[in-house]
Parts: sequence; structure tokens; C-alpha cells
Amino acid sequence: MSFPLSPAQLTDHVTDRLRAAGCVFAEDEARLLLSAADRPDRLAEMLGLRCAGHPLEQVVGFAEFAGLRIALTPGVFVPRRRSEFLVERAVALGAPGAVVLDLCCGSGAIGAALAARLGGVELHAADVDPAAVACARRNLAPYGGVVHLGDLDAPLPADLRARVGLLVANAPYVPTGEIPLLPPEARDHEPPVALDGGADGLAVQRRVAAAAPRWLAPGGHLLIETSERQAPATAALMSRQGLTVRIEQDEERDAAVVIGSSPGGPS
Repeated sequence: MSFPLSPAQLTDHVTDRLRAAGCVFAEDEARLLLSAADRPDRLAEMLGLRCAGHPLEQVVGFAEFAGLRIALTPGVFVPRRRSEFLVERAVALGAPGAVVLDLCCGSGAIGAALAARLGGVELHAADVDPAAVACARRNLAPYGGVVHLGDLDAPLPADLRARVGLLVANAPYVPTGEIPLLPPEARDHEPPVALDGGADGLAVQRRVAAAAPRWLAPGGHLLIETSERQAPATAALMSRQGLTVRIEQDEERDAAVVIGSSPGGPS
């Protein structure tokens, strides 16, 4: 089905609508919407959602992350560019064939990126949100990943204990009182369970750190994304579990990752 306007007219129309709605990168978003819409009614629907404040990635059905196209559905947490730093630090510590566990996996973006870069990994992921798990299963299927539905490590198989070389977690770390300060795209269209880290922002990280020793292999590594402000507190949580800890930061992406290494291997 053809569009009623010429390509140039259509681009201008979509760009003007997006700009009027306050989209800073209206031209880029217009091109993406036009490439994703295969018919006029679909374009009108997508444009309406975006102008109403829905995240662009949820509207078009995918996010670009670490060189991959990650499938997304409405209501699923959108992977952030800062999380690519977590991927990079994990890859530097991993090796082909590693056993990888992605807790609070959301769409599975981090697990998929690790599998793509390391190759041949045994990949497990888990999330408490059924919509996220369905999305992650789609994204991790090409890598043979197994996605478990449940609260943190509760649904994991017992035979995974003490075998994980890389345990990664982008657990929610926004303090509850700061949720209203988030951009509307996140606050209104992403699940609270993926954002709210409790009163101090560390509630879920605290549980991840406590669970890690059950699953890490000797010399395995736990990597938790956090904020620069919270990184020392996250590091303290991991130190209390007997891990050797260091903090790494990337100012350009406003990213901080705390790395904890279990005994029995290089830190």
C-alpha cells in the first residue's frame, strides 16, 4: 500500500509532528518511524504513540544495543547505552564457552551482547516480569539462551550452582523517592519493577550480591551496573560477600560498574 504523500512531504510531515511534540531528534526519529512502518495506518499509529510520549524503541519494536538489534515490546525496559559499558567490562573478563548468567535481564540485551561477543557461551537469564521474559526469550534464542521466569535467582536450576563465570546484573537502582523525577518516557511507560531500587536504591542489588556466592565458579565475576554516586555502597555490599571488588567508570556514557571477583582466580 502506498502513502498518499511523496517521500519528501511525508518526511516533513512526520518531522514536524515530532518536533511539535517536543522530540529533540525529530529528523532522526522520523526516518526511523518511516523505515519501520509498512503502511499508512501503521505509521499514523506509531506517530501517535511517539507524540504521546511512548519510548521510540517500544514504538518501533526494537532498540540498537552494542551493535545488535534487540526486539522490544510495549512495557519492557529499554536498554540504555550506558549498559554497553557493563558488556565491555564483562567481555574483558570472559572467554568463549563461559557460563553466563544475566539477572534482572529485561529484554535480554546484555546477555545477547555477551553471547554475540564471546561466542559459544552457556547462557542463562532471569527476570520477574513475564513480558520481559517473553521478550528475552526471543532475543536470546539465537544463542541458545535459557530464560527463567521468577524472582532473581529463585527459578535457576540447581546444577548451575558454582559454575557461573560471569554473573551480570542491571538491577533497578533508582531510589523510590526519585522515581517521580525520571523522564516521563521511563516513569510512565517502563515497568516500576525495572526502575525502583527501594528506599536507598540498593534493595535489589543487596539481594543480587547475597545470592552471587551460590552461583559463581571459583574465580568467577559479578558485575553490577550502578550510579557513580551509589558505586561505593554497591562495592561494600559485594565486599561483605567475600568478593574482591573494584569500581570502573565511563564518564562519557555516565556509566559505573562494580566488579566483584570470587576467590580462586585472578581479580
